[in-house]
Amino acid sequence: MSVKQISVFLENRPGKLSEMTALLAGNHIDIRALSLAETKDFGIVRMIIGDSYSAEIVLRDAGFIAKYTPVLAYAVPDEPGGLNTLLEGFTKAGVNIEYMYAFLGGRDANHAYMIFRVEDPEGAESALEAIGLRSLTQAEVDSI
Repeated sequence: MSVKQISVFLENRPGKLSEMTALLAGNHIDIRALSLAETKDFGIVRMIIGDSYSAEIVLRDAGFIAKYTPVLAYAVPDEPGGLNTLLEGFTKAGVNIEYMYAFLGGRDANHAYMIFRVEDPEGAESALEAIGLRSLTQAEVDSI
């Protein structure tokens, strides 16, 4: 099952990122993972948030451009080669990764967590599951 990522488009100027995070903090919305990509004029903030529905409403009401993107989440053993084993599974399943980013969980020091954007999340998940790689559910990510 895919996980909901919120992508927010921001002007690339001082203070816009902190304006967005202050808005989320002021509404008691916790950011679980975050990635920022930028160009000269704008940036794209990609986030995994505990309550993505509330976050989307709060962001849009404040004038931010926000949209959902389905992504896959996997636990990666925190050991040498842990990520490589997972990536070899993607290769074996013929799944191309558009982008990825990581985050650590507070409760489980034995794993890191990876977020993957792929063209066809449902198809990729099925192909990866067929070779023994199970993605995390939204509820599992929310509990990390």
